[in-house]
Amino acid sequence: MGSVSLNVASSRRGGRRGLSCLCSPALLNLLVLLSLLSTNLLALLAFLSPRARGPVPAAAGLSASSSSSAISAQVAAIAREIEATRLVPHRAALSPELLLFLSPHALPLGRDARTGLTHMPASVAHACFRSPPTLALLSAFASYEPRAACPRNATLPHRLLSKGCEPLPRRRCLSRAPRAPLPSSNMGVDSRRWVKPRHDHEFLIDDVLRLAGAASTKIRIGLDVAGGAANFAARMRERGVTVVTTVLDNAGKPMNEFVAARGLFPLLLSPAHRFPFYDGVFDLVHVGTTALDEGGAPALGQAGTEEALEFLMFDVDRVLRAGGLLWIDSYMCHSEERRQVVVRLIRRFGYKKLKWVAGEKAGTGSSKTAMYISAVLQKSGRG
Repeated sequence: MGSVSLNVASSRRGGRRGLSCLCSPALLNLLVLLSLLSTNLLALLAFLSPRARGPVPAAAGLSASSSSSAISAQVAAIAREIEATRLVPHRAALSPELLLFLSPHALPLGRDARTGLTHMPASVAHACFRSPPTLALLSAFASYEPRAACPRNATLPHRLLSKGCEPLPRRRCLSRAPRAPLPSSNMGVDSRRWVKPRHDHEFLIDDVLRLAGAASTKIRIGLDVAGGAANFAARMRERGVTVVTTVLDNAGKPMNEFVAARGLFPLLLSPAHRFPFYDGVFDLVHVGTTALDEGGAPALGQAGTEEALEFLMFDVDRVLRAGGLLWIDSYMCHSEERRQVVVRLIRRFGYKKLKWVAGEKAGTGSSKTAMYISAVLQKSGRG
């Protein structure tokens, strides 16, 4: 940038000898260094100023403006969500524990630079607040004495989950023991299912495992969607396969406790909930007789829509690894139209058919003829 020279003439007058002592070589070098740094800094600031860079092109300006607007809109939406959670209607009717849980808690490090949030909202579904009856159930669920035994309201979680109120709030109460001794036998009432043939549309476990071996697929871990008492998981355990069973307790029936008493893994999950698993972790996904309807969330009034089934199938596809098997086990359709909806949906994923049976099952008495689908499909590898 140039050099700076300081020439300080030595004074012949004795009164200025103190000033000459102050202008030592070390001090002069420091002044030169500071001068250079300040000059370079001013030049850098002048270069980075908007005026030095000239006018911004119109396209770039619009892009930056739209990006900034999108970010601002997203932050504003998040703020509205937090405010909606904070300003819960009918606050006077809610229990103190629920109000404490719903209160936003300040982030430990202050404002988050990425989202602009300063408080963490409560992790409770907004469906819990959409109707006064659901809100009353939620308040009853959170009505308890802190640090004491939890109340015996086993039906409340089922009723709340069936209304889409999920996730439920955490509680500060101690869990109770099972209400009654549960059987620890390995199998349930039906000891022939998946082992001995009963109907043409029911596949046997050994046959499916042989299909997997022929397709060069090893079955080690699986997911059973809406598996009830986990009979399928118990049968698969006999063959060295670990299966996680999604279970939703029925009113007054502790299905999760029953499954756990059999030494199996229950997962409390409502029909419309996203599977809490990472992508591609299962070798096998078993979709039982009613799982497709339950996956469409009939309690939410969506069981008949193709979109609800599509959401379920995409989540099944997400957790199933490439080369894994999807076993649709004796799905009964109430009409031919419903069966065609399911068939079209399955075809969209491009799975390889290892075994496929579809037809009609004659009803007994006043029951109508049912359409059924049973299939073993292999997920193809995708780039």
